[in-house]
Formats: sequence, structure tokens, C-alpha cells
Amino acid sequence: MPQLHFAQLRYLSIIVLTWLAVFFLTRSTLLASHLADAHVGAGQLLSLYGVGLVYDLSFLLYASLPMALYLLLCPRRLWQQRWHKQLLLGVVGVSLFVMLFTAVAEWLFWDEFGVRFNFIAVDYLVYSEEVINNILESYPIYPLLALLAMIAVAATALLRKAVMAALDAPRLRPAPALLSVLAVLLLAGLSSVLIGQDAPRGTDGNAYQRELASNGPFQFFAAFRNNELDYQQFYATLAAPEVASLLRSEISEPNARFIGSDPQDIRRTIDNPGQPKRLNVVLVTIESLSAKYLGSFGDSRGLTPNLDQLRKQSLSFSNFYATGTRTDRGLEAITLSIPPTPGRSIVKRIGRESGYGSLGQQFSAQGYDSVFIYGGRGYFDNMNAFFGGNGYRIVDQSSVAEADMVFQNAWGMSDEDIYKQAIKIADADHAADEPFFLQVMTTSNHRPYTYPEGRIDIPSGDGREGAVKYTDYAIGQFLAQARDKPWFKQTVFIFVADHTAGSAGKEDLPVANYHIPLFIYAPAHIQPREFSDLASQIDLAPTLLGLLNMDYVSTFFGRNVLRDDRASGRALLGNYQHLGLFDGSSLAILSPRKSMRRHDDALGLSHEVKVDASDSLERRNIAYYQGASHAFKKHLIAWRPSVLPDAQLSKR
Repeated sequence: MPQLHFAQLRYLSIIVLTWLAVFFLTRSTLLASHLADAHVGAGQLLSLYGVGLVYDLSFLLYASLPMALYLLLCPRRLWQQRWHKQLLLGVVGVSLFVMLFTAVAEWLFWDEFGVRFNFIAVDYLVYSEEVINNILESYPIYPLLALLAMIAVAATALLRKAVMAALDAPRLRPAPALLSVLAVLLLAGLSSVLIGQDAPRGTDGNAYQRELASNGPFQFFAAFRNNELDYQQFYATLAAPEVASLLRSEISEPNARFIGSDPQDIRRTIDNPGQPKRLNVVLVTIESLSAKYLGSFGDSRGLTPNLDQLRKQSLSFSNFYATGTRTDRGLEAITLSIPPTPGRSIVKRIGRESGYGSLGQQFSAQGYDSVFIYGGRGYFDNMNAFFGGNGYRIVDQSSVAEADMVFQNAWGMSDEDIYKQAIKIADADHAADEPFFLQVMTTSNHRPYTYPEGRIDIPSGDGREGAVKYTDYAIGQFLAQARDKPWFKQTVFIFVADHTAGSAGKEDLPVANYHIPLFIYAPAHIQPREFSDLASQIDLAPTLLGLLNMDYVSTFFGRNVLRDDRASGRALLGNYQHLGLFDGSSLAILSPRKSMRRHDDALGLSHEVKVDASDSLERRNIAYYQGASHAFKKHLIAWRPSVLPDAQLSKR
């Protein structure tokens, strides 16, 4: 077997060992930052670093493969050239810089999301302009890069003697070199089969422990391969007839009649009693607004005086939950009323993102002007394609004149600029005697947390607290301006978060971190009250259409939670791979490799137990997600304009 006294192997070992050292330090630093949450004893600590080493070596095997092949096959004559040795020394320096940059990037990503690199990091590469500008505005990136370069140069100088000694060592002869190439390729093949995103780290237990036991670069490249997960292949399933029965039982209402021919088709006519209310609707999805930031939900910092007052004047939902951890998931749930299917959201499934029975289509079919208003450029997260293909017209940053924007940052125009556009559109539709449905997506409550100066008493860019307070300020200004408009009394205003500010926790799906506000405000039509039953983002669309007494054909997985005869509440929530159903007490979780778990007392101590498909809550969970996956694949949630029957389904 080749020994490390040969030049190629000695040189490669220097690079690999330095990478391993950086991975060890990165893991240790991240562990120290969440030591209390990780609950690491001696046994868990050994497992954490042991499994982590497996992932580290697996990544390095892939990463070093091109260099290993080059070193083993490099001709002797080229190897002996002085410039070639200097080039290989430079490669060590570049490698040191890359590994330090990766470590810092991991830390920043962990600070934002509480996990190693995943789908989000991959998505960020796609929308590089916004992400790069966000990083530049959030961190002193150029001084940081200069510092990393200086450290890399200094480390290279320290390693120069060892590197040159390695390069001057005897080289492997052609035959052993060829055997080494074959061995490296064989190891890479075995690694690709045996090591994956969830193996050997597993899918259950403490989430922080599993994340720390992983390797960020490994997970990053693995996410490229698994940005969509086929439900039937990776998750627990039930027989199709049972899924159909369970799912229809979950979403059935006395005023609904199923009309689909496929047993799993949930398409149904909804007969909402009473005269339809042809009211305007302004639906505002607020970037990253966790319920915990609002004073009316217990925060003592006074960040949200306008929202706290609004809650008193609204139909407010105190037990309302987001479906996911990203904007696209929130928009998907609110617009399509569908559970968060694994992998990429439907919003971002390019080529398959349009033609659905969306909330915008429902309003457009009733003669409304349905408009999606976004503060940034709508190509981000494929929003323009999604909303444009599902019944909306688009107003985004690119369609707004520079003179109409008082402030811009990496993510787009400020919230007050967005609201000015909403008022402008509402004024035009009102003048044309056309009802409007405006779905507004804000941007200001996001890193780098910058906004126009002089609006609030916290300087721009000073952190999340300032962004929350500015978000609240802009909402107050918007409503103050809207109250002076002739269309105000005929308008329903809805304020809901797209997702929370952070979803990381020791569990895969920490339920408390999905808690968001929902306020429905229409003083001339809706009496203020508190609704405390459990509800989900997928319930917003059918509840809103129920408030307006609209009859329609539904493909929604949610239900009107305000009916007197409503079923018990539940919330659907997920994070790309893990799919959950929360019933107010327990949380059922589905994970890849057909794993099933239940967390009892999910909002308290959260005791995890492994279950199988005989567990009643898990069966309901499977029905929702298997049914949603089937509906997507078979186009059962497609928009099909149809005429509702004249006869009412219920006389309630």
C-alpha cells in the first residue's frame, strides 16, 4: 500500500489535514454558541464529533478528487519544474483562503438560520445579486475578506517548508499511482452510496446535535441533488383509498360537495350562505414577523404600538401558525392553501408553478383586479412567474419609477414605498368602479434591517428590533392614509406574517417558532374579537372567502375556521424535509427514509416517541402530505373555471 512518504500523498495530506482542522474548529465554535440547546453529554459529544468526522472526510474525498487525480497522473518532467512547485504552494494558499471563507460563511448562515447549509444556501446562489447586496449591507465584508486573505498568506508561509519537503519527496511510480487512482474512485463511489444528508446522522433526536454532526459544504452540495423530494419514494404512505377517506374527512364541511372523479381529488363546490359581500381586499404578508415581537403577544420593548392597537380593532387570531420557514412557503400556503410539500415550494418549481386554483384566480373570477405587489424584483424566488401564472398582475420594484421610492436596500424598496403603490392601485381601481384584491409582500423586516432615517427612534441598520419597529410604523402610516380614502369603508385589510424571524430549535419543527400574527380589519363589516382556536396559513383563503359569503369551486386544503360547526383546529408546518401536523398538543412528523415520530406536549417539554402508521395523528399527517403530493402530480389543484350550480348546498 502506498505510504505517506511519497510526494503526492504527503502534499495532499497537508491540505486535507488543514481542512479537517478548520472543520473541527467550526463545529466546536457552533457547538459553543448553542451548548445549552444541544444538551450534549459525554456520549453525545463523542457521537457528534465521530459522525461529523465521517461527513468531513466524505466531503474532502469529493473535494480533493480532482487534485488527487492530477497529482497521481502528473508527468515527472512537469513535477520537477520550479514554477510548478510554486504553483502547488499557491494552491495551498488558495485552499486555506477557501476553507476560512467557508468557515465564516457557515457561521453567518448558522447565525441567521440555526442550521448548516441547506436548500436555502442553494437558493441564495440562484439569486446572487440580492444576496450579495444583502451581505455587503449587513457585514463589513471587504475588511473581513482582507483579514481572511492575510491569515491565509501567513499560514501558507508557515507551511512553506513542509510543502516544499513534501514536493521534494520521492514520487509514486506509475503502477502504484494507477492503483491509488482506482482506490480513490472506489472510495468516492462507496461514499456516494453509504453517506447522505440523513445518514449516518439520522433524522430524529436533538436537531442541534444532528446539525453539528454534519458538514456544511457536504450538505450544500447534497442539496443540489435533493431540491425536490418525491413523497412516494421517501416518506411513509397509506393506501390510496384510505388517504382519500382521511383527507376528505379532514376538509369536509356541511356547505361543501366533492365533485372530483379521482377519490383523492378534493375539488368541491363551496356554498357560503348569505348575500356575497363585494368588498375590496388588501392582504399584506409581512416579512419575518414572529408573534413574539408584538407587545400584545408579550413583548415588553414597545416595538409594535400600531399593530397592538390594530389587534384590538380586528378579528385577531391568537393561535395561528406559518407553514414554513421562507417567504415562498408562506406565499404558497396563503395563495394555494396547500401543505408544504417536501423539497422546493411550488412557487419555485420552474415550469410547473402556474395554472393553479389560487386565491387570486378566485377573486379574478368574481370580477376583481387581482394584483401582487412586491417591494423587490419579482424574479426573486420565481415570484413573477408564480403570481403571473396564477391570476395576478404584477407590480414590483422594476415597475416603479425611481422618483416614487424614498428608500431602497438589497431587497428592494421600503415598506412605506410599497404601501404607496398599493394606495395608488386602489385609487385607480376605485375610480374605475372595479373591486380590487391586492396581495402585498413587504421586505423591510429582513437583514440588513435598513430603512428611511427619521421614522423611528432606532437608527437604520441597528438590528431586528429597528426593522420590526419600522415595519409597525409603516403599517400605521398606511392605515392612516387609507382611512381618508373613499374606498376604505368597503375594504377588508389583512395583516399576516409570511414566516417567523427564526425557526431553529432543538426539535426539527419547534412549533412555538412558527407562531405568527393574523389580523383581519374591516371596522364597518367585521366586529373586533379574539379567535383562539388553532389555525394555519392554509386556512386563510377559505376563511376569507367565507367572510365575504363567496360561493366558489375549491381546491384548497384549508377550511373556513370561523364556521360554528368547524372541526378541531390543526396546523401544517414543515422545513423542506420534515413534514408536520400539530393538533394543539402533539406534533406528528414525517421525515425521509419513511421515518415517523410524534412529539407530545410539543409546546412544552416536547417528548419525542417513534410511531408507525397505526398512530392516529400520524395517519392524518400522511393523508395531508401524500394527498397534496398526489394532487400536485395529477394536476388536481389546477384552475378550471366553472359555473356554480344555482341550487344552494346548504341553507344555513
